[in-house]
Amino acid sequence: MKTITESLMNTPKMPVLFLGHGSPMNAIEENEFVQGFRKISSEIEMPKAILVVSAHWETAGTKVTAMANPPTIHDFGGFPQKLFEVQYPALGDPELAKETQELLKSTEVHLDHKWGLDHGAWTVIRHMYPKANVPVIQLSIDFHKSPAEHYALAKELSRLREKGVLIVGSGNLIHNLQMVAWSRLNENFAFDWAHEANSKMNEYILNGDHESLINFSKQGKAFQLSIPTPEHFLPLLYTLAIQDAKDEISLFNNQLIGGSLSMTSVKIG
Repeated sequence: MKTITESLMNTPKMPVLFLGHGSPMNAIEENEFVQGFRKISSEIEMPKAILVVSAHWETAGTKVTAMANPPTIHDFGGFPQKLFEVQYPALGDPELAKETQELLKSTEVHLDHKWGLDHGAWTVIRHMYPKANVPVIQLSIDFHKSPAEHYALAKELSRLREKGVLIVGSGNLIHNLQMVAWSRLNENFAFDWAHEANSKMNEYILNGDHESLINFSKQGKAFQLSIPTPEHFLPLLYTLAIQDAKDEISLFNNQLIGGSLSMTSVKIG
C-alpha cells in the first residue's frame, strides 16, 4: 500500500513559514499584519494541504490531528463576542496525519481526534486562504522535549515540502505578556531589551545560525526576557529545521508592539 508521500505527485518544493500570530483579534481586524499574511499567500503556489505547529497545542508526547472536520477552537477569553462567532471550516486530512505519523520515526506520534484548529492556526490561515479550501492538520509541541529535540524531530518532515504541503510554525519570537505595555499595544513600541533580542534573532535567522537559536536560553538577559516560556518560540525551530542550503530566507511583518511582543514572520524558500 502506497503512503501519501509516495502516491502524491512531486511538486515544486513548497516554502516554509513562521508566522507571528499575535493577538486573536488579528482574526477579525484589518491591519498591516493580516495584510502581510495575505500578501505572502499570494506569492506562493496553492498548497495541497497545510501542517501547522502552533504555540497553543502543547501535549505530553507528540500528537497530530487526524479528524476529517477539525473544529474551530476559541482557546482564549475576554474578547468580543464577534471573535467567538468566527468559524474556519477547513477540512482535515486523515491520510496526511497518518503519513506524518509514519515520517516521524524518532518519536511515537499519536493520532488525535479531540483537538482541532486552535487560534494559533485559524486566526492566521483564514487571512491566507479565506475560502477554507485547503485541508489543515496540526502537529503538537511535546513539552517534554528539549529545543534540540524539537529541531531534530522537525527535520523528518522535510519530504512533505515536495508533496505540496505548506508547513507553518505559528507563535511569536518575542512574547512576554507579563511585561506588555497594554496602553501601547497598537503602537510600534518596544523596550530596549526587546529591540536587542529582535535584532539578534533576525541576524541569526538570516545568517542561518540555527545553533544560537536552538540554544536561546544561553543568549543572555534580553533573550530570557523575550522568551520567558518556550512555546511561542519553538515553532520557529520547526521551520528552520527544514531549511535547505538553496532556500532564500526573508522577514516580513517585522515589527515590535506593546513593548514586549514581536510580530516578526519568516519565509523560507
